[in-house]
Parts: sequence; structure tokens; C-alpha cells
Amino acid sequence: MLLLKNGKTLINKSIEKCDMLIEDGIIKKIGDLQNLEVDNTIDLEGKFISPGFIDMHVHLREPGYEYKETIKSGTLSAAAGGYTLVCPMPNTNPIPNSVERIKTFLENVKTDAIVKVKPYASITMDLSGNAEVVNMKELNNLVCGFTNDGLGIQSSDKMYRAMQEAYLTESLIAAHCEDEELVYNGFVHEGRKSKKEGWKGIPSLSESLQVARDSLIAETTGARYHVCHISTKESVRIVRDAKARGVKITAEVTPHHLILTDTEVEDTNFKMNPPVRGLEDKFALIAALLDGTIDVIATDHAPHSEEEKNKSFEEAPFGIVGLETAFPLLYTNLVKTNIATLDQLLNWFSINPAKILNLPYGKIHEGRVADLTIIDLNKKKDINKAKFHSKGKNSPFDGWECYGWPVMTIVDGKIVFQDEEF
Repeated sequence: MLLLKNGKTLINKSIEKCDMLIEDGIIKKIGDLQNLEVDNTIDLEGKFISPGFIDMHVHLREPGYEYKETIKSGTLSAAAGGYTLVCPMPNTNPIPNSVERIKTFLENVKTDAIVKVKPYASITMDLSGNAEVVNMKELNNLVCGFTNDGLGIQSSDKMYRAMQEAYLTESLIAAHCEDEELVYNGFVHEGRKSKKEGWKGIPSLSESLQVARDSLIAETTGARYHVCHISTKESVRIVRDAKARGVKITAEVTPHHLILTDTEVEDTNFKMNPPVRGLEDKFALIAALLDGTIDVIATDHAPHSEEEKNKSFEEAPFGIVGLETAFPLLYTNLVKTNIATLDQLLNWFSINPAKILNLPYGKIHEGRVADLTIIDLNKKKDINKAKFHSKGKNSPFDGWECYGWPVMTIVDGKIVFQDEEF
């Protein structure tokens, strides 16, 4: 048994002191707990107890690209960031498009993972719009959903067929929305900075056009549809309108799209897809979070080697790491600035992802699984990419001062990460 003493948690939207008893991976008691015989007692000294974070969008790179990240290093990075469950994308080698391949991956998860892992399978057999849709009925119980992340489904017919199948199997379709005919070999947002620097820009229309198409297909088929890393004000408007019509649509946004704009892009550590957009887009994304149009914060954690990111802007791969910095960045930039509340932030990090994935996590109650994140809300320190547990160091936030750092992560009642200073 594990006893967490002198912690704080949200009870009826107010922060209150509490102790917490954990036994056999379950939260047994919450309250003022005295004179208990336990195996281990930890004095939290007023630190905050949160439901474990859930990231619906990460890249663990294994199998096939272990030089970038592995199951072990990626899930250790997740644990350090307070995540108790992550959902890796299928752009690996081989592609997880069969029962055999996914079961092999899950066996490796049992051996190497520090936190829980619920993978996606691909929508199509080879991550292209030309291939056949995978057997969703056969795969559905092994995965959290289906996506071709990194490649938008270019064929409307293929997406229509995929959502028809997803409806029949009650599966989730998660889409990287990008019309490749409108990318024009761009590598940053098409805006003031790209024009000033002479960089090839990616117009917002490349994303919003597919969000509009897919939301209509979801409406027609009745499928559950999730928009990955939404980035434009036009996409926000489309999702908001679709929700108003009763479409089963949800959306995620990354910390970098909530914090950065295209004018701040300096080097390849700011190169991601979709790119960070304009100031109006950033404000639209924040407003959409606050009004419920956007449901989830996901990192799109995308580690790359230093050698890859040291290439030219045109040649360097898209993507940044984010698991270890997501919460402190948003606690500092949204909660400390009174834009959002801590309660809202926990909804976006924990409760809403669990709902979308139909998983019994995301809440702190007696009888619930003890997946918990302990946060020092007053801890202030600089982001230091050299100390990341991830193999990837490609972050635009190196040196940023943040508050609200996870200091301990508990999965199934077991401590899987503890900050060396705690």
C-alpha cells in the first residue's frame, strides 16, 4: 500500500488538501487519513495531485526508427512529463496494419514501456490514399483508433469508405488534414514571415479544406472523427459548425500552436507540420479551447536526430518534441495568465482524452485506477533540452522559464518517475 500525505487536489473545482491511499493499483481512500499501516508513505508537502495525463498523439518511432526514439525512451519522456498513457502514431516500419504486427508491438510495450501505451493502426495498408483500407473489425480491440498521421487521405472515396467501416466497428478515425496539392513544397506557414524571408509557405487552406470534407463525410456516415493538431482559424470554424449540427467530431491542439506564431520562427526547431500559423489563428485556437470546440491538448511529440534537424530549412524533417514541456508551458502561458483555469487544463490533458478514447481513466475517485501525476505548481525552472529523457532534443522552447512541473508519475499505483529534486 502507498499513502500520499499532505497533497492537494481539485474537489468541486476548488483546490483542497487531501491524503490518498493506494492499494493494488486502485485509489482506496481519499481524505484526512490517519494512523494507517502502509508499505510506503510519501509526504507531498502540498503538491498537487492530478489525474494522469493522456496524450492522444505521439511518435515513439519504434519499430524502424529507433535512432530517433524507442518505446523505452519515449515512454520515459512521457513519464517525466506527467503522462500515464500515450497513443503512438503508425508511421513506423513496418506499418501496424495487421493483427500480427500490432501484437508484436504490444509485446515490446510489455517489456520496455514505462507508461501505458495504446497504439493507432493505419487507416490504409501502406499509409497512402491508394491502398486498401485495413481490416478494422479485426484490429479494433487492439488499438485506440485508425489514422494515417503525417499523410492526409487524399482520396475522398477512400476516406468515405474508411468512415463507413469505422461506423460499423465503432472505431475512431483520427486525421492529419492536409491537401497535398495545396502544400506547394512549403515548409512554414504562408504569411508575413515567409514572404519576408522568401520561404515557401503552406497556406491554411491546405488544412481547412480537408477538415471541411471530412466533417461532411463524418456527418453522412455517423463515424467518430477526430481532427489531429488543428492549426487554423478556418478549421476551428468548421469544427464548431459541425459540432452544432451534431456531427461526432472532436479536435486536438498542440502547445506550440497555442503559444507560437509564424513571426517567431527562427530555425528548424520551429519546423513542424502543420506549421505554427498567424496571430489570428493562435487566438482562434485559444478561444476554441475555452468554448469547447477543441477538446484535447496533444503534443505531437516528434523526435528527430540532431543530424537531421541540422539540415537546411527545406531539407530538415517536420516535428518537435513536447512530452516533457507540455504541461509547464501551458500552465505558465494559460493558467498563470488567467486565460484558463487549472480545472480546464486538466480536462484537456486528462478527462477529455479518456472520454474520446472510451477509457476508464482521467478522473480521481475512490475505486478508480491510480494513474496519477504529482505537480509542483510553484516550481519554477528553465526548460533545458539537454536534460530531456527523450532521444530527441528538437524543441523551440529551450531556455523558456516555466512554472508547474510534474515531479512524480504513478501508473497503476506504482511510481514510474520521480524528479531527482523531489
